[in-house]
Amino acid sequence: MTTGPAYVSIDWGTSSFRLWLIGRDGAVLAERRSGEGMTVAARTGFAEVLESHLAAVSAPEGLPVLICGMAGAKQGWVEAGYLDTPAALAAIPAAAVRVPGVAADIRILPGLAQRDPAAPDVMRGEETQLLGAAAGLGSGDRLVCMPGTHSKWVRLSGGTVAGFSTFMTGELFEAISAHTILSHSIAGAGTVSGESAAFRTAVAESVAAPALATNRLFSVRAGGLLAGLSPDDARARLSGTLIGVEIAGALSLVAEGTPVALVVSGGLGALYRAALAAADIATTVIDADAAVRAGLAAGAKALWSL
Repeated sequence: MTTGPAYVSIDWGTSSFRLWLIGRDGAVLAERRSGEGMTVAARTGFAEVLESHLAAVSAPEGLPVLICGMAGAKQGWVEAGYLDTPAALAAIPAAAVRVPGVAADIRILPGLAQRDPAAPDVMRGEETQLLGAAAGLGSGDRLVCMPGTHSKWVRLSGGTVAGFSTFMTGELFEAISAHTILSHSIAGAGTVSGESAAFRTAVAESVAAPALATNRLFSVRAGGLLAGLSPDDARARLSGTLIGVEIAGALSLVAEGTPVALVVSGGLGALYRAALAAADIATTVIDADAAVRAGLAAGAKALWSL
């Protein structure tokens, strides 16, 4: 089997750009990462950003390119729209949108939309991670946690996304940390560790009684004033309280005992693994970077019979 380039896969987020040159044997021949996400590319030009990275990895002219993420948003390169849930993961590649006005076959994968009037929701990029992770999840019902600034919890039934819920945990943490009275309590604190007892206790308390979450948030302030709560432990309690509420909300949407999978990478992965352990939830862990590459590979194979 020849090992020359077969296609290019790209995860194009709001603030990040990741490109992989993939060989005919499926191996990664070259990789590029930059901060030229949708926000930057919308100003400088998507085609120009892509061409500069293709040149950097010496990609042959006319090589097919498959993109997931925010390049397909309304504010992106070409709007790729959404597939409505329930949606079969296998249907995602066929709904890819081809970029017009370029010689190469460049396609952008769609996102997923949940059009329930009582619980509308959207995702873009995570659907490709799901496509790549699905092979390792098996059949049956499963709850898939995909942490981030806006964490996604996906209700997966076999190879079909039955529904999903987005939790603004990361954004709320940043807003509360910077713009509420708790900013005084956590001033000077370091990064939250999943090994922190304060973090694990806060997670367990929020999962057990999520309705008390805003009260527990104020106790972070009171703890500093009355009990000498350190800034590090205060920050850990704030993080644990918010993540615990997220976990409780996600679990409330599925049958008790539904298996949970965690698709994540890096420091956030360690934090969520610790949080789920503190909530006595066993998980299957799948690397998010590997999942998105596998999802793009599955899409390329379906589109171009590679």
